[in-house]
Amino acid sequence: MDARREDPLERLLSLRLHQQDGRRSPHKPLLALLAVSRLLQTGASALPWSEAEDRLASLLEDFGPPSKTGRAQSAAYPFTRLRSDGVWELDAEVPMDNVGPLRAHQPTGRFTSSVEAALLSDPERALDTARILASSHFPESLVPDVLLATGFDTELVLRGEGPVAGPRRRSAAWSTWIIEAWDRQCAFCGFDGQLGSGAVGLEAAHVRWFSYGGPDDADNGLALCSLHHKLFDRGVLGLDANLRVLVSGRYTARTEAGKAVYALNGRAVSRRPGTPAPALEHVSWHSAQVFKGEPLPL
Repeated sequence: MDARREDPLERLLSLRLHQQDGRRSPHKPLLALLAVSRLLQTGASALPWSEAEDRLASLLEDFGPPSKTGRAQSAAYPFTRLRSDGVWELDAEVPMDNVGPLRAHQPTGRFTSSVEAALLSDPERALDTARILASSHFPESLVPDVLLATGFDTELVLRGEGPVAGPRRRSAAWSTWIIEAWDRQCAFCGFDGQLGSGAVGLEAAHVRWFSYGGPDDADNGLALCSLHHKLFDRGVLGLDANLRVLVSGRYTARTEAGKAVYALNGRAVSRRPGTPAPALEHVSWHSAQVFKGEPLPL
């Protein structure tokens, strides 16, 4: 047997996910991150269903794809199905995906003893495991948010070095090209700040996330200011088929600065002549897998 498959942490980094037609399924990775954090903080990964039901549901609402599934049902999927990966166990026998038995028996889930031992014996590798889990399933703009929400010291985790495991490698030149192609200004609001001769506060955003098959192609990128990049990846902002900016109806704000986001609704993206428009297939993926709820009326 391949020695890598015998390594419990390799099993943890090779979770079987329900991915079909580019659909996002971060349920298991979010549960695994929550359990790694708990283990490093308390010495045990034990997570009672009474806590997981709400905690996991909240994480999936914030960082998962749009879903019509109930909160408890969303949490039940990873809590029961992570067992099939050989890294998770429950202290009561309950069927897959069924909320009723979980509430009736109130089981506690935890990593298997081999996974716990491997993580506790090498805290640095445990932090690397968390970094790779987050980076493999979320875009760079969201990784700090995901780590913080699952209980990690973000700075401590992200100081780790080395590439994320996987066969695909990001293009080192893509980000620079995208920012230049969009005239070094935010496609949504026009922000074009510079410090010296370089753009500042501008980032290249994948429309379809790289971690979900999005290519480093010209028609899969937007130059966005740091704020609107974050809001685009969180599903607050999106695009329609005519490349008009959409604002989620679930977004709310009280201050004038926060309300300024409403003004983006219906605005056409601003691109330089000759710059390829985001491909409809990538826009459609973002609409289905990232954008939250229904947009505000145009």
